[in-house]
Amino acid sequence: MPAPPSRALVVEQGANPSTDFFVRPRLRASGDEVLALGLNATPPETGTRFGTLVFVRYLTPAWRRWVEQNRAGLGRLVFFMDDDLFDLRAHAGLPWRYRCKLWHQAWRHQAWLKKMGAELWVSTPWLAEKYAHWSPLVLPPGCPYGNARPMNTLFYHGSASHQDEIRWLYPVVEAALSQDPTLCFEIIGNARVRAQFAALPRVHVLHPMKWPAYRALLGRPGRTIGLAPLLAGPFNAARSCTKFFDITRAGAVGIYADHPVYRPVVRHRQNGLLLPMDQQAWVDAILRLNAGEEERRAMLYHAQATVTG
Repeated sequence: MPAPPSRALVVEQGANPSTDFFVRPRLRASGDEVLALGLNATPPETGTRFGTLVFVRYLTPAWRRWVEQNRAGLGRLVFFMDDDLFDLRAHAGLPWRYRCKLWHQAWRHQAWLKKMGAELWVSTPWLAEKYAHWSPLVLPPGCPYGNARPMNTLFYHGSASHQDEIRWLYPVVEAALSQDPTLCFEIIGNARVRAQFAALPRVHVLHPMKWPAYRALLGRPGRTIGLAPLLAGPFNAARSCTKFFDITRAGAVGIYADHPVYRPVVRHRQNGLLLPMDQQAWVDAILRLNAGEEERRAMLYHAQATVTG
């Protein structure tokens, strides 16, 4: 019977390219089962054993205390860096706030790492040569993408006057992304919208743009399902159905609010979907449309015929 895989713990400041391109491929090539925790997450219970513990770029006092309490149950202790984090002179010219971060979360922990018997893993021969006294291991980059399925883009391109619709959409997008890993979401918005959606995976927030730039954006391929929610209210009563033209121009199929604005142009399940403002109904429709390529193709054909007359 083969031996069970060794468990490796990766401590990182959120999902990041350093882990995906260098650390994770190395651990998987060694046959390790990889668990990742955030730098600010609560460490595992005392006594938890790992064959390898890797700190990716950064370290905190809380994790230092945990390592000191559990060092006997840890195998390899590793610090990985893909920038020159241990030389303050190399940080000259960087933004002051970033320099402070490098000092607090990397530079000042060098002596402690050596005291704990940590290995140094680096991304380039240049770093290996500079820190040769630490006998670093150079990790070649690996491809983090594998045989990933193509992503379909769900999008909402509302303006600043659609804040209520953006708030209404959040749980819809959250549920759709959590249930279908082939979906990503695109939205246009300011810093507040970016902060609002920051916790969700696979979300891209575009800066607001002028009309010529937006027209060009719609001409680029890649969008699958467009969303056009509309809540009842005096301001929305005066809107027009231009979202139908935008979504169709993007080569996508639209899900539209069952509202007087869209009823004259959208024929349900023929050139789009016309739905009540029920969040679960929108989640179900998104998932069904994303899985139904033939249905999307047929509705897009009729939508384009509607636009061209």
